[in-house]
Amino acid sequence: MIHIVFNQSELALMKQVIELDETLSGEVIQIKDDFAVGPLKSIETDEGWQARIAWWKDILHGSPYGENLAGSFDDRETEKQLKERLNDNPDEVLWIWMGQNQHDVTGYFWFLPQFREYQGRLMILYLNNLPFINEKGQLFYPSWLNEIQPKEFLKAKKLARPITLSEFEIDPDEWRKIAEENAMVRILEGGKKIIGKEENFYDNDILKNLTTEWQKATRVLSNTLHRMKIKTGDVFIMWRMKHLVNEERIEVTGDVSKSWKEFDVKLPGAKQEETTESEEATNQA
Repeated sequence: MIHIVFNQSELALMKQVIELDETLSGEVIQIKDDFAVGPLKSIETDEGWQARIAWWKDILHGSPYGENLAGSFDDRETEKQLKERLNDNPDEVLWIWMGQNQHDVTGYFWFLPQFREYQGRLMILYLNNLPFINEKGQLFYPSWLNEIQPKEFLKAKKLARPITLSEFEIDPDEWRKIAEENAMVRILEGGKKIIGKEENFYDNDILKNLTTEWQKATRVLSNTLHRMKIKTGDVFIMWRMKHLVNEERIEVTGDVSKSWKEFDVKLPGAKQEETTESEEATNQA
């Protein structure tokens, strides 16, 4: 048994789950790319893949992760290794764990077409629209696997089912449509329905966390990620913040081209307001 997850935090989470239930024993492997953002045109070709890596390197500039992160992993290599293991061991099965979010679902869509020949050996656990109990004993509907307590997964495992032949036919077609549309942002509308959005989709989330007072860009980033309803990664949000600076919708002090910690941001107009107040005081005097 090999467990497939789509977020780094879930590697440790699944290991905790396995410690609670030995029947789930197996390696946990992460699909690392975030296919919910960025270019997907011709993603099935080497040229399309390299264009995607180049995009990631560009937006990773100045991040704490370093530009080389985009080239430090290759999900195609993970795919190749998994196929080798399935071929070497006819009893090996893959369990794909998904939360109800666009990151997991687009990762699944990318993953599935490569494994059509292994139909019957891929299990799916899509924890969508399912209630779980949180640490306070309250029912809630999680969007991400890391919101679920490890012990709750022992109930969830009963929902594992083989991916159907119909899904192996329909879902790869859906993925092709998503890739051909090549939207810069993709969100989950419900079920497994992914819809494309413009690259400025998250801009209002960023702007809502700005004031006319200077703040560290990293603080605005943290607040945005915490408060936004439809989640995405910090790298994409910072990339959009820099775009808003270039469009002069955000004022900046410091060097945007360097580390994320090297600049502060605020909404424009504060200086003008201060000048107006000063002029009014002078006129009254």
